[in-house]
Amino acid sequence: MPPRHADTAAATWRIERGRLVGAAARLLRDLDEAEDCAQDALLAALDTWPRDGQPANPAAWLMTATRHKALDRLRRRTMQEREHAQLAVDDEALGTQVVPDFADQLDAVRDQAEIGDEQLRLIFIACHPVLPRESQVALTLRLLGGLETAEIARAFLLPEATVAQRIVRAKKALKGQPYELPDAGERAQRLGAVLAVVYLIFNEGHSAGGGASLLRPALCDEALRMVRQLQHLLPQEADVHGLAALLEIQASRLPARLDAQGRPVLLPDQDRRRWDRLLIQRGLGALATAQALDPDGPYTLQAAIAACHARAARAEDTDWRAIVAGYDRLLACHPSPVVALNRAVALSFADGPAAALPLLDALAADAQLQRYPYLAGARADVLERLGRVSEARDAYRRAAELTDNEVQRALLTERMNRLAH
Repeated sequence: MPPRHADTAAATWRIERGRLVGAAARLLRDLDEAEDCAQDALLAALDTWPRDGQPANPAAWLMTATRHKALDRLRRRTMQEREHAQLAVDDEALGTQVVPDFADQLDAVRDQAEIGDEQLRLIFIACHPVLPRESQVALTLRLLGGLETAEIARAFLLPEATVAQRIVRAKKALKGQPYELPDAGERAQRLGAVLAVVYLIFNEGHSAGGGASLLRPALCDEALRMVRQLQHLLPQEADVHGLAALLEIQASRLPARLDAQGRPVLLPDQDRRRWDRLLIQRGLGALATAQALDPDGPYTLQAAIAACHARAARAEDTDWRAIVAGYDRLLACHPSPVVALNRAVALSFADGPAAALPLLDALAADAQLQRYPYLAGARADVLERLGRVSEARDAYRRAAELTDNEVQRALLTERMNRLAH
């Protein structure tokens, strides 16, 4: 296959994967089979496009191929069920020898798809109440975010085997469930897990847990797309607007997060002229809506903290005391060790590194953070600012050992080596 065709097929498939799986799942009610159909569609593209030429709309081609693969499986399943049942009736009289017109069924599915987004439907299905919350999030990250099990494990700070078991069990539990967008009441019940999924997808795109790239912009774009659709679907939900505000503001900084050589640029050193002002305005507007509905939602509080950075024209203009107060409020309403870590970092800028070090040392005893590279990196930065060079070097080394991201590891190693001189 010409490289251009292969690259286009693979890139389109990665972008459309969630929609392809969602479309097949609606027909088959089996997530493993749905994933197989999406994979088969990609293989068909790799086989067909070199011979027939690349289609004008690769995404539509893959969607049609996926649905045909699903319908083929559905036809075989129907025929097998008839054979196994061994019906003692006159097949010709009942018309069971007449194979259903699957072209008509395909048109009906396509018409339904125009009403609701396949990917949005799939995320609510994967967050079915029969699943525990951690399984809902892991499964949806796998299906919609296209994340590998190892990447999901890093997002959860859990062993890879644990996450793999959750995904397998979740698929089994959902087998046979109706693959439709739930009604308004049931959507509200599943919303917390849905938002957690979108949040983690964005985070993986914003700071990739592993690999050779710090950023995965396609994941950020996908999370933004989903949260914007949720805003339209659930306009009275404060948490939806709060998450939208947080992601819009965080995404505004993406153009400034890497320098010309592809190295990370820390927040205080970023060229704020490169921040996307349109995304900031969208984020601040969503924040105002969220605060009017419920000012204490977890995402709304985080968005308010992010807004403190967005409103500062220069790094030295940042209101660090307001940020510490924001984390105090977030800890009171939604405590977690990661929030406590972020508060300690903010305090190091508001009151100086000496005020933050005891807090960071105390967090090092938390089992959930012991292999968290950002804790070791925060300690290293604070120790460096305190002039405790040897300890800072050890902390940078520890942080570099813990991270699976090559770009982050290079930055931490560079800072460690700089202290040697």
